[in-house]
Amino acid sequence: MGKEFELPLGNDRTLHVYDTAPGADDLLPVIWHHGTPNIGAPPAPLFEAAGRLGLRWLSYDRPGYGGSTPSPGRDIASAAGLTRRVADELGIARFAVMGHSGGGSHALACAALLPDRVLAAVSVAGLAPYGARGLDWYAGMSPSGVASLRAAAGGREAKERHEASAEYDPEMFTPEDHAALAGDWSWFGDVVGPATAAGPGGLIDDDLAYVTPWGCDPARATAPVLLLHGGRDRVVPAAHGAWLAGRCRTAELRLFPDDGHISVLREGAAALEWLTRRTGAAPG
Repeated sequence: MGKEFELPLGNDRTLHVYDTAPGADDLLPVIWHHGTPNIGAPPAPLFEAAGRLGLRWLSYDRPGYGGSTPSPGRDIASAAGLTRRVADELGIARFAVMGHSGGGSHALACAALLPDRVLAAVSVAGLAPYGARGLDWYAGMSPSGVASLRAAAGGREAKERHEASAEYDPEMFTPEDHAALAGDWSWFGDVVGPATAAGPGGLIDDDLAYVTPWGCDPARATAPVLLLHGGRDRVVPAAHGAWLAGRCRTAELRLFPDDGHISVLREGAAALEWLTRRTGAAPG
């Protein structure tokens, strides 16, 4: 049975942490970084593959989501410090990281800033840094996504005004995405609702972080990096993955032309197999 607990961070701040296999020191720890807006519960659709491969999921609600105290002004790089705190609390020296969407960016920040701890990193449909040279950052995003992130680029007040009237836009997802959301990745229904139940604070902090400097350079990652991207992604266009692949010298890009932002997660089990091979943790 897994467990959840509150990790004190000081100054009356706490981090809500998830651990699918407490005390299982023989399993390879994989720290999951969630997307926007989600809570940090590990990805249940990948539990079967993780069990077969001998993996232990760890994760946390980013500040402002679920049970974690808000931290206005946090940047992408802050994930490295929080991830280190979680690993230290659990007595874990080295681990892999994996994230989806904006969580992919946070996972890459961990790889860049924790080279002595991160064994390998997987980023699925992750954003490139805002203002990345040679990348038209907004090109290919759905109109609603562009409007949301441009509002964030205008500052917190502009973003708060936008969120006060914003509505869910199903057109941001492809037919393949909708099929995944109705089927094997319906799990998102369990992590999106709780993330916004107390308001859009976590989402706002996330989007502000995406349109400001990361606080680190993903090119500093020395561990093996796997980038997965759908060619039809309307949330984070595939050009972001291509840019990251060109920037990170240890990165391998796997592009799936017919997939979108969600359906590409169907390649998650294969990504976990890659991860176990790269870390030397493959069974047998």
